[in-house]
Amino acid sequence: HCDAVKAGGADGFVMNCLVDMYAKAGDLENARKVFDRILSRNVVSWTSMLSGCLQNGFAEEGLALFNEMREERVLPSEHTMASVLTACTMLGSLHQGRWVHGSVIKHGMVFNPFVTAVMLDMYVKCGEVEDARRLFDELGFVDLVLWTTMIVGYTQNGSPLDALLLFADKKFVRIVPNSVTIATVLSASAQLRNLSLGRLIHGMSVKLGVVEKDVVMNALVDMYAKCKAVSEANGIFGRISNKDVVTWNSLIAGYVENDMGNEALMLFSQMRVQGSSPDAISVVNALSACVCLGDLLIGKCFHTYAIKRAFLSNIYVNTALLNLYNKCADLPSAQRVFSEMNDRNSVTWGAMIGGYGMQGDSAGSIDLFNEMLKDNIQPNEVVFTSILSTCSHTGMVSVGKKCFESMAQYFNITPSMKHYACMVDVLSRAGNLEEALDFIQKMPMQADISVWGAFLHGCKLHSRLEFGEEAINRMMVPHPDTPAFYVLMSNLYTSYGRWDKSLAIRRSMQERGLVKLPGCSSVGLENG
Repeated sequence: HCDAVKAGGADGFVMNCLVDMYAKAGDLENARKVFDRILSRNVVSWTSMLSGCLQNGFAEEGLALFNEMREERVLPSEHTMASVLTACTMLGSLHQGRWVHGSVIKHGMVFNPFVTAVMLDMYVKCGEVEDARRLFDELGFVDLVLWTTMIVGYTQNGSPLDALLLFADKKFVRIVPNSVTIATVLSASAQLRNLSLGRLIHGMSVKLGVVEKDVVMNALVDMYAKCKAVSEANGIFGRISNKDVVTWNSLIAGYVENDMGNEALMLFSQMRVQGSSPDAISVVNALSACVCLGDLLIGKCFHTYAIKRAFLSNIYVNTALLNLYNKCADLPSAQRVFSEMNDRNSVTWGAMIGGYGMQGDSAGSIDLFNEMLKDNIQPNEVVFTSILSTCSHTGMVSVGKKCFESMAQYFNITPSMKHYACMVDVLSRAGNLEEALDFIQKMPMQADISVWGAFLHGCKLHSRLEFGEEAINRMMVPHPDTPAFYVLMSNLYTSYGRWDKSLAIRRSMQERGLVKLPGCSSVGLENG
């Protein structure tokens, strides 16, 4: 820069290079000073300064700069538009992103592969997968980047089946997947807990020669662990020579998923011994392991560790702490964590609302729910599950009904099977068995075992065997060969001492060749 000043009259090219140099060095102040001294700023000048803002985390300033550029009537390049779309992605600003999409169309760049890939990524990361798919389908071309971006979008937004359908679509058979594509469909298989599909994709990764890539190895560990093939996850983990924090986190999370809390904590310690520095996700996994073990003391040690590592600004760490204290019945500590949080979302509110419910403090749950609404936080499905569960355990039938009705009426949330099961539990526990049965009959979908289990539990609580038998007759019509329903029937009769009927049902299961499902024997008939 000094040489350019000494030479005098630095041209636009040199000045643009200086802007870029200062920005990449993290010195945005000097980058702006040089930028302001450029007499005739062209699209390269503006784009260099805009990119510099983004590289240093100043997305809002980047958007403001783009508006200045428009006011000076400088036409954007494809790199300008890509940078502006990236700014929208960084801010999670869908409204701005849609506006920039319009600008992309106006400037004739909608079929530019580079710009389109960034725009698709923007919609995906803002959670608008349907808009992303519409854009994807309207394109006259699809390359590996666009195809993979759409698959990633589905997987990251909780639509693993759609991701796998797109991956298997014959229209894209000529596109050869890369390591990111394979890692993503492995993640989709993990979300579906589909081990056979995961193994199939594992084989594909070997054929494609990408199996040794770090991103694929980490995804394999995650997939096998989540599909309960822990020994295979361990085998892959042992083959990874350069384990990064993602590798360690994948197996630690897998242990937690399989209720192997001690193994998870031992692996966390091993990770530190081997010189890998735990990140916020590592701490979340460790706290989840403590929940799994019901070990409040060790959980508090990890709370202290999170404070020392300055992880308490991470919303996931705070949510994990809330879950720990709530499930270990330490409501005062949970309240303290919640009150000290600067950033709260619907998940953290839901965790705290659920915490009050776990301790039987229905008033606290409802008060916090109302406080959440006053703060203009949109409740999600989990929040309503917590509220309805609280209502069922505290006999607040009218409040439960209002909450359930408000889901679709005021919050545009379609109740899931879990919400219907909670509502049946609210009615059944309170002894409103006729109303509960009528509610089940009017459901827009076929009631599953969780719904009927909640109803039969109410029948047991209120000693109404006749209602239980009526429910059994109704639920067996659409489910004549579902073992879990036979187990429910058998358990109901056992709870009333009707051993003859219970044994007859189990004999019927054997005659039909139905195998009892593990873990289903107490569904809906537990005490409390």
